[in-house]
Amino acid sequence: MSAILSRTPWLAEAMLLLVALLWGTSYGVAKGALVYYPVLGFLAVRFGLTFLLLLPSLRQLATPAGRAALGAGLPLGAILLGIFICETFGIALTTAANAAFLISLCVVFTPFAEWIMLGRRPDRTAMLAAGVSLAGAAMLSSGATLRFNLGDALMLVAAVLRAINVCMIKRLTQDRAMPMLTLTAVQAGVVCSGSVAVALLVSGTGLPALPTAPAFWIASLYLVLFCTIFAFFAQNWAVRRGSPSRVALLMGSEPVFGALFAAVWLGERLTPLAWCGAVLIVGACLWATLPRQTAAVA
Repeated sequence: MSAILSRTPWLAEAMLLLVALLWGTSYGVAKGALVYYPVLGFLAVRFGLTFLLLLPSLRQLATPAGRAALGAGLPLGAILLGIFICETFGIALTTAANAAFLISLCVVFTPFAEWIMLGRRPDRTAMLAAGVSLAGAAMLSSGATLRFNLGDALMLVAAVLRAINVCMIKRLTQDRAMPMLTLTAVQAGVVCSGSVAVALLVSGTGLPALPTAPAFWIASLYLVLFCTIFAFFAQNWAVRRGSPSRVALLMGSEPVFGALFAAVWLGERLTPLAWCGAVLIVGACLWATLPRQTAAVA
């Protein structure tokens, strides 16, 4: 797959938009799964299943490339653990609209994180597109009650951690040969074991018995296959070869897809202002891809 993506750069950007679509649906799916199992247990199940499915890829750990994936995957997995604990508790404690708006602030934070961590000052295109995306996200969630609570604070922390995570992926994987599936497996193992460890520290008794409801397992498998294995592979591959700010802009359409999923699947209605915000976000993401495509043609 990596060879195909190298020959067709536009396909990588299309994959990132697909990841944004999948992650947009994940809010409603995760909220449904949390009805049956607590947050830390749900994270342990989701990433434990991911780790088991990717277990064959760990054979690469015997190679130099595999050891490089292990070295990058451990700190990246720790950051992901923080992201998903904040996100999942945040989703449970606030509205879906609030969550979508606040997590989209990652688009604004990433250019500054890239400037601080990688020494790359964001260009005017990235800054303008980030601002337009932020305005669109505000319009998209215009019908929500934006009273700040603990869930909102957790989503804001998750957005900051997402920006840091994208830059850390760039720093730890750029110009280093490593199998992306092995990297994803290591990250999943860290999140799963970390969730169990935090549950033990918090409760002292560990996790409750696994739920038996089919709806929980269907939701978990969907999140594992599409929103974790595929999504992390695509994001890790794209960030390694491109700009973190550019990747964040493409991922900035996530709240649009989340709102569309809520409208179609959950029956929530969008106001005309919210639809205008969705158009702004998608337009900013697509416009942000034009400079690279133009440069490639030249």
